[in-house]
Amino acid sequence: MSLPRIDLPIYEVELPSTGKKIKYKPFTVKEEKILLTAQETEDPKQIILSIKQILNNCLMDVDIDKLAIFDFEYLLIVLRSKSVDNIVEFEIKDPDTDETVKLGIDISKVKVEKNENHTNRIEIAPYSLFLKYPNIDEIETLFKKEENQSVNDSYDVLISCLDKLVLEDSVYVFKDFSKKEIDEFVESLGSDIIIKIRNFFETMPKVRHEVPYTNSKGDAKTFVLQGTQSFFI
Repeated sequence: MSLPRIDLPIYEVELPSTGKKIKYKPFTVKEEKILLTAQETEDPKQIILSIKQILNNCLMDVDIDKLAIFDFEYLLIVLRSKSVDNIVEFEIKDPDTDETVKLGIDISKVKVEKNENHTNRIEIAPYSLFLKYPNIDEIETLFKKEENQSVNDSYDVLISCLDKLVLEDSVYVFKDFSKKEIDEFVESLGSDIIIKIRNFFETMPKVRHEVPYTNSKGDAKTFVLQGTQSFFI
């Protein structure tokens, strides 16, 4: 006689990018081992691959590769909260005193911050340019050490986020065009348009949480948690 399999509860969560509700189940000991093994490597690429594997195992009818980066990060937190514990304790180094400070957060209260001035639509008269959010693979370069990043890395991320160009009933979808054609289009843009594209990235929703604390000097400080690696605790 074989041992019985334990049925896990199924939960629902709303995607921050679209408001669409998706179903998920908490991760098991198997996924927790994947998480811990990746954490021990301290290899950003391995961490990302492991998180993708966990999300693939736990989310239902969701294409992980199409998730916006902040959806990806938020779902990781939701899974961690439901699967292990919503209270997470960790240590940081205070930058002024160099002391070790113990902090704790309730990750079930972590939300996606949205900027009211954010827009994915840029007017290039007479066209409207629409941008899409980068996924985890498209901004993997953000996990590299700063000295290893290049201008080409940033440019490739920009290109990957060009969605479509619209003029009345005509729609030009960028994925239907060659890289050469897209390069020529981008090179023809004025600096004002490039500034607006940069603003899209700077103001797009982000998973971010502030943790207040007081250091040994009595100074009120704030530690900011942001991004996939920050919440990999």
